[in-house]
Amino acid sequence: MKTWKELPLGGIIKDVGNTKDYITGTWRTERPVFLEDKCTQCFMCCIVCPDSAVIIKDENVVGFNYDHCKGCGICAVECLSKPKAIEMEKEEQF
Repeated sequence: MKTWKELPLGGIIKDVGNTKDYITGTWRTERPVFLEDKCTQCFMCCIVCPDSAVIIKDENVVGFNYDHCKGCGICAVECLSKPKAIEMEKEEQF
């Protein structure tokens, strides 16, 4: 049995700002669905997204970059719109 000192390094990001180089959305089981007509453009989804997967164009939220969205659902939970402008749906539907 190997000790922790003998294990190979893993999960280390040596270069900052390289998330755009890796497609990580393939492990998603649910995806956020943007409901544009309900969005108040508060940008809370953009602020809380750990993957910077919220797409903003012309100073408006317009959707998600599903190549990088891991489906955590933080955006949907923290959405300030009433009713919510983001709903989580099963990935298998898409």
